[in-house]
Amino acid sequence: MKRFLFVLVIGLLSFTLAACGGGNDEAGEGGGSEAEGNKKLVVGASAVPHAEVLEKAKPLLKEKGIDLEIEVFTDYILPNVALHEKDIDANYFQTPGYLELQLEDNPDFDFVSVGEIHKEPIGIYSKKYRNLNELPDGAKIIMSNSFSDHGRILPIFEKEGLITLKEGVGNQARVEDIVDNPKNLDFSTLIEAKLLATSFENGEGDAVVINTNYALEGGVNIKDEGIAFEGEDVVPANLIVVNKGDENREEIKALVEVLKSDEIKKFIEEEYAGAVITVQ
Repeated sequence: MKRFLFVLVIGLLSFTLAACGGGNDEAGEGGGSEAEGNKKLVVGASAVPHAEVLEKAKPLLKEKGIDLEIEVFTDYILPNVALHEKDIDANYFQTPGYLELQLEDNPDFDFVSVGEIHKEPIGIYSKKYRNLNELPDGAKIIMSNSFSDHGRILPIFEKEGLITLKEGVGNQARVEDIVDNPKNLDFSTLIEAKLLATSFENGEGDAVVINTNYALEGGVNIKDEGIAFEGEDVVPANLIVVNKGDENREEIKALVEVLKSDEIKKFIEEEYAGAVITVQ
């Protein structure tokens, strides 16, 4: 309930910020203006855990003369659009694989990563089965329609011996790269990542693959209902991403420094109990 109320309040704040033009103000675009002597920094983020982590970072940045404003997004598309349009100064939600695809699909985007902050192992969840090997023939697997996630999801099934992928595809794997599928698992149901937790709670499919941020936001019991996860050694990091040329701004450097601080690492470790892993 506490997390739900947080997401609701932050969501309303996001709406207000968007209505006011995000990071734009009389001093110009982005968060480079000063208010009451402090510099303003506007960061776009997913609600959980990213916005929660940023909330914890606010007072630490305040000590450095930076007023952090958080704009919460409920999907993976708009945070990069807002960054490109300079409505925000940075975003905090995406992995290297997703960033790479976004840059390929949007030649106008000129983004760079300035820091790896944490990792979120993708999990496979089921209300019917306790492990992947219990899945029946023809089991329906529901997963994200973001192809950058498929290269993380399918190797989990391969590691458990349920499918075999074409040799050498690695984290670029796609459903069409499955060369052996003895149980004829059905991977054809692809939906928006933000809807996966709802699909799971509604009892749809035999298993649902959910990005950790949406599992946390949706109140999924990660420990009790997760039946398989990415290995920590292969989980990509979540990044702080900015427009090229902004990576040397003092406010951006301070943001990364604070998010990598021992205080923030301790918060992540205690708050998410292993569901979110800090980058050392």
